Amino acid sequence: MGQKNNHILILGIESSCDDTSAAIIRDGYLLSNVISSQAVHSAYGGVVPELASRAHEQNIIPTVHQAIKTAGIDKSDISAIAYTRGPGLIGSLLVGTSFAKGLSLSLGVPLVEVNHLQGHILAHFIREEGVEPHIPEFPFLCLLVSGGNSQIVLVKSPSDMKIIGQTIDDAAGEAFDKCAKVIGGPYPGGPYVDKLAKEGNPKAFNFAKPHIPGYDYSFSGLKTSFLYLVRDYLKEDPEFIEKNRADLCASFQRAVIETLMDKLKRAVKDTGIKRVAVAGGVSANSGLRGAYQDAAQRYGWDIYLPKFSYTTDNAAMIAVAGMFKFMDGEFDTIDSVPYSRTIV
Repeated sequence: MGQKNNHILILGIESSCDDTSAAIIRDGYLLSNVISSQAVHSAYGGVVPELASRAHEQNIIPTVHQAIKTAGIDKSDISAIAYTRGPGLIGSLLVGTSFAKGLSLSLGVPLVEVNHLQGHILAHFIREEGVEPHIPEFPFLCLLVSGGNSQIVLVKSPSDMKIIGQTIDDAAGEAFDKCAKVIGGPYPGGPYVDKLAKEGNPKAFNFAKPHIPGYDYSFSGLKTSFLYLVRDYLKEDPEFIEKNRADLCASFQRAVIETLMDKLKRAVKDTGIKRVAVAGGVSANSGLRGAYQDAAQRYGWDIYLPKFSYTTDNAAMIAVAGMFKFMDGEFDTIDSVPYSRTIV
């Protein structure tokens, strides 16, 4: 199936968790990226899968319509439809998968399935008109850190990625959420912890950090250490959290970032690859970005930090990942099913 009007025009659809997103990319350049967020989950302290899938059903048609309208194209111009097949919440994924299949059939264009995690990594290849791109050359290392995943990935090409390190239990994003919850903060916890950490002393408290071999991570022990420390201090002073909220956030954030960076530094040293990218929702964290920039100066890394709008779940990254697959002729079949868990 060929290109239309000599342009590769990809519609991307993302529905892996609680954001419904649609984007249009033409020849690698972003024309639109529409995200419809779900505020309902904040009251529950986390994403409620059933509520998420219902909201996707309500949001997906207007979101896709708005993306096409904003891009200034006609749906008949679309070359292919890329969608998130997984990993993610199965109910949410089913909504995006079903819609993408139906639209693919009605337009008579190919369907391209995208791994959500690969999408985060390939967000670095999104181009914008009038903006000088800073795109990594292959091979490069990518630290992928989000609410559900923490991985170090060796990226040899858009279709050749190898996980060389990953969390064996909880993800960095989950750790931030837990920290915020313990001290009475909102969900999601990452932005809240990051904001308060800027006002606190990162060396006020020390937490146990696990010693896991290789490049793998573990954050469950760090979460437990934080919980026990707060519990013990509260016995002595019921106002402990109120008095030390900023210091607690700063100290916990330092522990998470040091854990992430220690393994990444080792991976860079062992592989000799100094092109280092970061991706995923936690890559918006100011402390992590600062640590990256410090490492770049100290060790001579060439670093790649995504725009803040590309750190969270969005369809632009799905569209650009789909573009690479489309160019390679990797099309999906109509009977494929979404998956909740996988590796890159």
